[in-house]
Amino acid sequence: MKPIRAAWLYIPNGVNVDQWMPTGEGASYQLSASLKQIEKHREDFMVVSGLMQDFARSHGNGGGDHARATATFLTGCMPKKTAGSDIHLGISVDQIAAQKIGHLTRLPSLELSTDGQRSSGKCDSGYSCAYQFNLAWKNETMPMAPEMDPRLVFERLFGLGSTAGNGADAARAQRMQKSILDTVLDEAKSLQGKVNAGDRRKLDEYFSSVRDIELRIERAEKFTAQMPDVKIPEGIPDSYEEHIRVMFDLMVLAFQTDTTRLSTYMLAHDGSNRSFPEIGVPDAHHSISHHQSDPQKLEKIAKIDQFYLRQFGYFLDKMKSIKEGDQTLLDNSMIVFGGGIGDGNRHNHDNLPILLAGRAGGTWTPGKRIVLPGETPMTNLYLSMLDRLGVPAEKVGDSTGRLEVS
Repeated sequence: MKPIRAAWLYIPNGVNVDQWMPTGEGASYQLSASLKQIEKHREDFMVVSGLMQDFARSHGNGGGDHARATATFLTGCMPKKTAGSDIHLGISVDQIAAQKIGHLTRLPSLELSTDGQRSSGKCDSGYSCAYQFNLAWKNETMPMAPEMDPRLVFERLFGLGSTAGNGADAARAQRMQKSILDTVLDEAKSLQGKVNAGDRRKLDEYFSSVRDIELRIERAEKFTAQMPDVKIPEGIPDSYEEHIRVMFDLMVLAFQTDTTRLSTYMLAHDGSNRSFPEIGVPDAHHSISHHQSDPQKLEKIAKIDQFYLRQFGYFLDKMKSIKEGDQTLLDNSMIVFGGGIGDGNRHNHDNLPILLAGRAGGTWTPGKRIVLPGETPMTNLYLSMLDRLGVPAEKVGDSTGRLEVS
């Protein structure tokens, strides 16, 4: 029996709702203009309408919808409004799973981005950049920084230039790292009684990071990665589309080799002002998302939506191409594709644009549209996904029960 994999793929700034949302429901629903980009995969995904993220809304905290949209997407928690170091959110669903099943693979989880890293500073209406540039959160104060360089991702997966290789050199490197970690920990512990409460919290986070490195070394010893017969990425491609696709290739490879079973991928952060001249949209994405019903801006937004859907289609193609007995890698996966804003002009966080792909080992039946009551927490879906991963959980963020997708 093959393991179930799970991935969460994030797109920013909302969508052209009229061209994105399909009509009808059930297996006979009608694809929208934008979703026709992945029509060949109609039987591989389902559209779930009516999901929302309540804590992406203001709740008295004023502006900052883009920061909150990203922060709440996998946590279902309200981010503390701060641009300082006192960030506070909640653990994300992928990390809830990683705590329980991460030890079964060499990497507990894989965090990807095609948008860089920012973990400090002010980004959106008084919210820290940490909220806007990170999907995965290990705990309330520690985001899991994503990697955007394909070569570094490959090295992390398969140990090139690290302690995860084979032979005497790798063993020596592992012993050296352990020795260095012991020294660092001893020095850090000596500071614990000399600092204030805030600094002690930072030390605790530091200890946690060091422990993570120790665990990675242990896993490198336990799981000897066989080098896959693929071309090693050379770095970040010039083309955004190529960059996205090579990251998808790496995610597929990570799942195929069972290097990890959990991954998050931020294609772009909410509020991104990336332009798309290659598809005839030289305008900044975030700027035109405030379209005010301008037909020209709406058409450009639809072109961007369709660009991202084509990349998703590429990913589904790759997942389907990997055979696992009578099934495919996609059959044994749960893929969430979507974002934390519906219409970028309204900044609404209900009726989100969400697709679910894969068959979750035969427990999902794609090829349909599910229409839910409009205030169904996104986190209810996540509880159901955790069940399929074999991870017991009673709550994820603001969940109110399990969404039984079948």
